Amino acid sequence: MTGMFMGEFHHTIDSKGRIIVPAKFRKEMGTSFVITRGMDGCLFGYPLSQWEKLEAQLDKLPLTKKDARSFTRFFYSAATEVEFDKQGRINISAPLISFSKLEKNCVIVGVSDRIEIWDENRWNDFSKEAEDNFEEISEKMTDFDF
Repeated sequence: MTGMFMGEFHHTIDSKGRIIVPAKFRKEMGTSFVITRGMDGCLFGYPLSQWEKLEAQLDKLPLTKKDARSFTRFFYSAATEVEFDKQGRINISAPLISFSKLEKNCVIVGVSDRIEIWDENRWNDFSKEAEDNFEEISEKMTDFDF
C-alpha cells in the first residue's frame, strides 16, 4: 500500500530536464513511477500501484463519449515511466516540460496519492488564488467536515 504524500519542496530543473525528487517522496514512489500531464498546468506523478488503479478507472470510461476519448488520449499520450538516478533525480520529457512551463525554479508538492510538479511562478499564482478563496471553496465542499 502506498503512503500518503504531503508537503511542499522547492527544487530546480536543469537544462537536461532533470529534477531532484525529495527523499521523502522517493521512498514512497519506489524505483520508478509514472509522470503525466496534470490539472491546472502542473504534472502528476503516481507510484506504479496507484497508476494501475487509475488505469482501471480510466478503462471504465465509455469510448462512445467524445469527452472520455479526449481525456484519456490527452492523459495517456504524455504519460511516461521515470526512474531515479543515483542523485535522486528524474528526467522529465520535453513535451511535459513544455506543457507545465517548467523553467528553473520548481515546486514539488505531495497531494494524497500523488505528487505534483509545478513551475514556481504557476505554483505561487495558484497558492495565492487558493488562499484568497479558501473559505469560499471549503463552504462549497458539502461532503467534507474539518
